[in-house]
Amino acid sequence: MLARLRSAALFGVDPSLVHVEVDVSFGLPAFNMVGLPDSSVRESRDRVRSAIENSGFEFPAKRITINLAPADVRKRGTSFDLAIAVGVLAATGVVTRREFDGLLLLGELSLDGRIQPARGVLPVALAARRNKLVLYVPETSGREAAFVPDLDIRLVSSLADTVAVLNAQRQAPTPVRTPFEARRPDGGEMADIKGQRTAKRALEIAAAGRHNLLFVGPPGAGKTMMARSLPGILPAPGFDEAVETTVIHSVLGLVPPREGILGQRPFRAPHHTISDAALIGGGREPRPGEVSLAHNGVLFLDEIPEFDRSTLEVLRQPIEDGMVRVARAAGIATFPASFLLVAAMNPCACGYAGSAARTCRCTPLQIIRYRGRLSGPLRDRFDLTVQVRPVPAAALTGSDPGETSQDVRTRVAAARARQLRRYGAEPSWTNADLRGARLSRHCALEADGRRLLQRAVTRLGLSARGYDRVRRVARTIADLAGESVVGAPHVAEALGYRAWGDT
Repeated sequence: MLARLRSAALFGVDPSLVHVEVDVSFGLPAFNMVGLPDSSVRESRDRVRSAIENSGFEFPAKRITINLAPADVRKRGTSFDLAIAVGVLAATGVVTRREFDGLLLLGELSLDGRIQPARGVLPVALAARRNKLVLYVPETSGREAAFVPDLDIRLVSSLADTVAVLNAQRQAPTPVRTPFEARRPDGGEMADIKGQRTAKRALEIAAAGRHNLLFVGPPGAGKTMMARSLPGILPAPGFDEAVETTVIHSVLGLVPPREGILGQRPFRAPHHTISDAALIGGGREPRPGEVSLAHNGVLFLDEIPEFDRSTLEVLRQPIEDGMVRVARAAGIATFPASFLLVAAMNPCACGYAGSAARTCRCTPLQIIRYRGRLSGPLRDRFDLTVQVRPVPAAALTGSDPGETSQDVRTRVAAARARQLRRYGAEPSWTNADLRGARLSRHCALEADGRRLLQRAVTRLGLSARGYDRVRRVARTIADLAGESVVGAPHVAEALGYRAWGDT
């Protein structure tokens, strides 16, 4: 007999429906699988056999042929197990239901027949809704799928449980749908940062306009602490942003079981030994990298000169485009990568160049070589560069409470709200997204500010990219001040963050 069911495959973060055809016929016992399955899919024959037998069913001693269509799409992963096992039982008459066109089954089987959590449940659930299918998923993944509205979901815990539901012997439970609730991210508190008024102001500007930020200062000045406090002053993510973020983490199996959707902005801080593919995404089977895992959140590169030069240079495209395209023979995988980049570095190898308290041991040539590890084109993509000074003893021992993250977040949220009202339906969420004609229209400078920026272009040697980034930062500073016109004071402050004479 022949049984036809549906499951789903992932290429990058994009799901595609897979037709699972199971034919059980007379002949020498065999279990053949066609349709470009990879090794993890081919191994399902042993999991399926053991799961069927340990669930109390008889595995047929016949010729079994599994076809995964379309045959020109590589099938990867273990989430086809449930559909294959149900297909075998349907083809042998154990499952009496004959019609499966409206169902999509997803899940990995244990040897005892239990269904394990599956990767990519959220993108598959979105595809099931688009195709008006009923989704069967493991109980542990139900909360993740439940955040997709207008989708019929059935929760199953084992192969035997699934057979009973399909044979109408019992009713499958449906997940409890809870409203989305954003959560405050874990991390630092702004009130714990002593001194560093300029750096904290830069953090506020970066959060308000989603501008890239570079801290330069000696060891122990608080660069890492300030970077880790940034998620706490970002506005809470909306539902659509949370779904985008969760889709990426779901594909990699990083969504905690029973948690569902990620209610806080991600903060990623990879080690400096990371490879190109791990940072940007890719591999033989395209997978999202750290820049995509930081989508809608913060990517922090501590001690950025210690990263491999070629690894850093691959950041240029996602910084500008907000996405990563990985080309492979099977197709092009596109990963979203709209993140706020924060980096920290010492002024030299020993860390004390320009320090009044410690003597720098580096020669001028060593300082130039150390700073040269961060290329000019990449440095030019930082909107804000802040020279972080050591915290004075009076500030360290003082008891004056600083502003809390909540205080700063309130101002940031107000500035973001102004941007949202200003851009409306335009494809710009923040000032950092402005390009071309939209940049000229929304970042028009008053006369004094325009003359000031013209002089700065000549004296500082600003590139065209640097010129545009100053205008975007000035627009954000004006938003924080509640002003509709970008004036000379806003331009002057924005120029103050172009340190080292960057071009």
